[in-house]
Amino acid sequence: MFDATKMTELKTKKKEWMEKQEATLKKRPERKPGFSTDSQIEIERVYTPADLGEYDYDEKLGLPGDYPYTRGVQPTMYRGRHWTMRQYAGFGSAEETNERFKYLLQQGQTGLSCAFDLPTQIGYDSDDSMARGEVGKVGVAIDSLKDMEILFDGIPLDKVSTSMTINAPAAVLLAMYIAVGEKQGFTPEKLKGTIQNDILKEYVARGTYIFPPAPSMRLITNIFEYCAKNVPNWNTISISGYHIREAGASAVQEVAFTLADGIAYVDAAIKAGLDVDKFAPRLSFFFNAHLNFFEEIAKFRAARRVWAKIMKERFGAKAPKSLMLRFHTQTAGCTLTAQQPDVNIMRVAFQALSAVLGGTQSLHTNSRDEALALPTEHSVLIALRTQQVVGYEIGAADTVDPMGGSYYVEKLTDEIEAKVWEYINKIDELGGAPKSIELGYMQKEIHESAYRYQKAIESGDQIVIGVNKFQMKEEPPKDLLRVDPAVEKFQVSKTTNVRDERDNEAVQKCLGALEEAAKTDANLMPFIIDAVKAYATLGEICNVLRKEFGEYQAAVVL
Repeated sequence: MFDATKMTELKTKKKEWMEKQEATLKKRPERKPGFSTDSQIEIERVYTPADLGEYDYDEKLGLPGDYPYTRGVQPTMYRGRHWTMRQYAGFGSAEETNERFKYLLQQGQTGLSCAFDLPTQIGYDSDDSMARGEVGKVGVAIDSLKDMEILFDGIPLDKVSTSMTINAPAAVLLAMYIAVGEKQGFTPEKLKGTIQNDILKEYVARGTYIFPPAPSMRLITNIFEYCAKNVPNWNTISISGYHIREAGASAVQEVAFTLADGIAYVDAAIKAGLDVDKFAPRLSFFFNAHLNFFEEIAKFRAARRVWAKIMKERFGAKAPKSLMLRFHTQTAGCTLTAQQPDVNIMRVAFQALSAVLGGTQSLHTNSRDEALALPTEHSVLIALRTQQVVGYEIGAADTVDPMGGSYYVEKLTDEIEAKVWEYINKIDELGGAPKSIELGYMQKEIHESAYRYQKAIESGDQIVIGVNKFQMKEEPPKDLLRVDPAVEKFQVSKTTNVRDERDNEAVQKCLGALEEAAKTDANLMPFIIDAVKAYATLGEICNVLRKEFGEYQAAVVL
């Protein structure tokens, strides 16, 4: 890309320039002996074309919408339309969350993103003893199709796309969504949205699993197959690096472990007899936007390039959409502080900007008070307005890949890619992502990264405003959102009423059919949909599968 003679001259010129600075540095030293990104990539004082070496533009970059998609998956990106502004919401009852959804849509949000409470995430009804004290606390409680009907009451599902952060019972929640769509008069092919459905990262970083890996992978591939035929506009999985990063992974580990999980899902689907170009276009990803601004931009660009190569070279995918890494981004919850919470507004704004400059397809911006409690309506509005300022006011969305060609960003993109391939090759040597998880490899790497980061904060090498620098005395926080304890009683009452009013004979028939199907290799989605439509509860369906599949017990990794 650059003239070889000029490159040699430039290397010499940079070397001479560095030597010339030595005298100045003795008088005015830099802030610290060395600089590096969160992934321990050394940051040089200045970057030039010489740092990129023999740079093949077509191989490394190309144009937006073209392989290897480093510069974006769409040729016009945000000049055509903005990313989906999708604020994560859900708390208490379906009634309360429906109100929050409608409020956000009225304020200009362009997609929904639903948070479920812990009992829902691990397949328990609100009246189960395991759910006690947790109903509606960190998301909305969904026990049956009745709750799902209330959740989307007055929200036409043919007009809005919905993302659902649900994993182990993803098939059940998707079945409920399909059923609600049909009750609204919309056939499944009209529905648009995403289920997270990424169980491998639950074993690594988050913990909301139910079943062991093998039956969990079966459910995932069942969803791939069913949606390819019946719900073609649905993203059947959101392969999630977000929670891996929140657990303490570096930017490089986030990309490497997420893409390794992606390889495992594609492998499983192909082994189940699915055509890669039939299901791969509906794979999506979910990444974290952390604080190291330029590393985050480079991370997103490197992830697209690596995934395109994996799909083309490893799996032989031919369809361009099979090669595209499309992703949702959420700003980093783990970087928010309870101290001086208004500073979180600035953190989130810069994280959001890095996601946009990195080419995200949708975005959630965290709220200022999330280190203290569920966000208030006012805080959520500030977070949404942050996205809107980035999208409409500052020009960041006016050209495609505005950071493309930055010597620093291109060099970082290359270095991140190289380190990601090192991890992927290591995971391949161990037998793939599921085996590496079983061996505790990913967990150990994440634990060590988290430990290094925490040590850096405690030593002061990593500055956190309000925590280890620029502290100040503060008044206790006021007006935080608290979930009313009465929600649990209300939810239990609703679920009891559903059981009293439904056709229980029909429910038992559907659950029996599901149990028999689980003993075979049949696709379980039609059986789950039938059970949901009969108003079988989430817990009842998951208990049938628990009986057949068993429950996963995590190994202790030290």
